[in-house]
Amino acid sequence: MTTRLSPWLFVLVMAVFPLWLGDQYILYILTSTGIFIIGAMSLNLLLGYTGQLSLGHIAFFGIGAYTSALLSLGFDLDLGGEQPFVMAPQPVWVAFLGGILVAALFGFLIGKLAFRVRGAYFVIVTISFAQVMRMVALNWVDLTEGPMALNNIPPLSVWLPWDGVIPLYRKEYNYLLVLAVAVVCFLVIQRLVQSRVGRALVALRENESLARSVGIDVTRYLVVATVIAAAMAGAAGGLYTHYIRIVDPDVFMFIYTVTMVIMVVTGGKGTLAGPIVGGLAFGILPELLREVARPELQWIIYGVAMIVVVFFLPQGIVPAVSNWVASRRKRVAATALGLRKETSA
Repeated sequence: MTTRLSPWLFVLVMAVFPLWLGDQYILYILTSTGIFIIGAMSLNLLLGYTGQLSLGHIAFFGIGAYTSALLSLGFDLDLGGEQPFVMAPQPVWVAFLGGILVAALFGFLIGKLAFRVRGAYFVIVTISFAQVMRMVALNWVDLTEGPMALNNIPPLSVWLPWDGVIPLYRKEYNYLLVLAVAVVCFLVIQRLVQSRVGRALVALRENESLARSVGIDVTRYLVVATVIAAAMAGAAGGLYTHYIRIVDPDVFMFIYTVTMVIMVVTGGKGTLAGPIVGGLAFGILPELLREVARPELQWIIYGVAMIVVVFFLPQGIVPAVSNWVASRRKRVAATALGLRKETSA
């Protein structure tokens, strides 16, 4: 019972956090970290449960960000005809959902293409895809404004019974929105990995040849995982663009994928809580170091912390803690059993 309630208690604590937190900067950091935790959760679906390392995962994040921004701002596109194609500004939630759908579509296309290869070839395909998307965003100036960036992006809004529709300008509202989306993504992933699809994905990760031999359609299940992961990364990108309210080609930078990989691996890949724990630890750590160390020393400490975690906790923080708790319970149970035997004797 306690195990089932623990995640909801954690969500409750995080939800009331803004009510007593007075520092708006810390709230901004937590919101930004939460957005990348959603991205890390989506990456964990591929890296942790299928064993496929996608180093171009940030492409789906950027696609969601740009699509949501363009739909909410409106755009016109010259397709070579007499009249340009004109897209009027759409409601922000329609734009947000559009970003998720477009990211999922690209996930389907890349999944169909990339999963024909494995290993290093798959990594190269995903990296190349992210770099292509960055170059498109940088050079298609008529659509994306290139390095000048898309700005004045409208924030997401909500309807409240006492206020009507209000734009989410305040950091507290954005924080709660990111938390809500993270909870939804967590529940979707939890339901998926505990289903028949999830068991098939784990079978592919453990032994692909054996999975094929028992009739598992490898490409189909990998594409399903890629589509869902891409949609979640697109949602994270949409949250990012409507929160920061500006987006430029740097959103496709490789360092963001590395950040997500760090969150997944240090927290514990293939676990539901791993990306969350790793994201909170290594998303907030740079901000904590900023107060006590010079910039060059901050990155040294950050790197050493990662090396320590990987060296002493090779499976990640969450599996290590789970194993410690399990072994402690066994010792307590063995001790209690021994005391009962002594008492009965």
